[in-house]
Amino acid sequence: MADTYDLIVIGGGPAGYLAAERAGEAGLSVALFEKRALGGVCLNEGCIPTKTFLNSAKIYAHALHGEAYGVSADGLRLDHAAVLKRKADVVAKLVGGVTYTLKEKKVTVIEAEARIEGKAEGGFAVSGGGAEAVAPKLIIAAGSKPIVPPIPGVAEGVEAGYVYTSREILDIGHVPESLIIVGGGVIGLEMADYFAVAGAKVTVVEMLDKIAGPFDRDISQILKKNLEAKGVAFLLGAKVTAVSKGGVKAEVNGEAVDVPGEAVLLSIGRRPAPEGLSLEKIGVLVENGAVVTGTHLQTNVPGVYAAGDINGKIMLAHTAYREAEVAVNHIIGKPDDMKYDAIPSVIYTQPEAAYVGETEETAAAKGLRVTVKKLPMMYSGRYVAENDGGDGICKLLIDDSAGRIVGAGLIGGYASETILSATALIGLGIPIESAKRIVFPHPTVGEIIRETLFS
Repeated sequence: MADTYDLIVIGGGPAGYLAAERAGEAGLSVALFEKRALGGVCLNEGCIPTKTFLNSAKIYAHALHGEAYGVSADGLRLDHAAVLKRKADVVAKLVGGVTYTLKEKKVTVIEAEARIEGKAEGGFAVSGGGAEAVAPKLIIAAGSKPIVPPIPGVAEGVEAGYVYTSREILDIGHVPESLIIVGGGVIGLEMADYFAVAGAKVTVVEMLDKIAGPFDRDISQILKKNLEAKGVAFLLGAKVTAVSKGGVKAEVNGEAVDVPGEAVLLSIGRRPAPEGLSLEKIGVLVENGAVVTGTHLQTNVPGVYAAGDINGKIMLAHTAYREAEVAVNHIIGKPDDMKYDAIPSVIYTQPEAAYVGETEETAAAKGLRVTVKKLPMMYSGRYVAENDGGDGICKLLIDDSAGRIVGAGLIGGYASETILSATALIGLGIPIESAKRIVFPHPTVGEIIRETLFS
């Protein structure tokens, strides 16, 4: 006999657990299916674990080069085993927090892989782990998985243990002498930063002619320069053609290149993971591997929603949070809609890089007439105090016809925090003259937004 609920959520990652929490707060009875661990990829093998790695690397690097700040020490070392332990402790603490909150909201958590059985009296039937649930509303938040390309030697390397995905690299028990990272996007660059500081010889092999994917080219170039100063080597415009124990083969401008390395990290992105859900039983539309959704995260099937990576729109945890809220608000009849024009993206390297909205490249592609304002981060007093020799910049793109900011990019300390100011200005469509009246606390790195507006 199936238990009945107001809402079933499939997936306990950022989209799933927040949707369950918000629905519980609204008084709905909720069943949440999660096959692995609450918190999903972000909490268990993505956002949070990588930040613990990077924070340890930042502390170590600061201490190692502390002379410029009047700090000196002997016998410094980065203990990778201790970093791993702290990572596990942080993850456990946060998973515990999610578990407690869901319990507080009276959400029934079913620790099993969910399978949609079809439509039933009372809504949609879902089963897993011996449990059966039926509800008139369903939110699919099953997440994504790493892309493992069909490159010769990759499957054998994964099986043998010298090829890693973004999941396994966070549990690697040692710092490899040399590490090849295939992919120069967010995850690849963050891991390049950590392992270079930890002592590995790191080479990033990237298919494009620049790193950091959609980031502004000026910012990606500065980031590349800073990572090179840490010993990271880059091979751009390179297509990996084979992987074997001891390195990879790549093709650059039609020429074969051998890149030696002890370990290989595959970091070329993630893709939605709808497999195994049996979406076809209720007729949910899937295109190019992603569940198709509209403004309110509805699928083509009334009563069924899809939030987070599974819809393939912008695969970031904070996007998933907002999508979850919009979906639940639509379910409970609260006016809301999802907008994607002000979703910030951050690379948590040292220095950090962040952008939101348009870049010069995307603005040109859309035919927007924009004025570009750019200032060195050295215009921020706090940045100067804390970054000896820093070369960060702030860029703002102003739509000439609308008179408002449509894009922003930063590289430097606290970029991940400072980008929030630009996100609010863009997302709320605040006119330039109104933005100039905002009072920023002094001294903060965030003042660079105001300084750039007045430049």
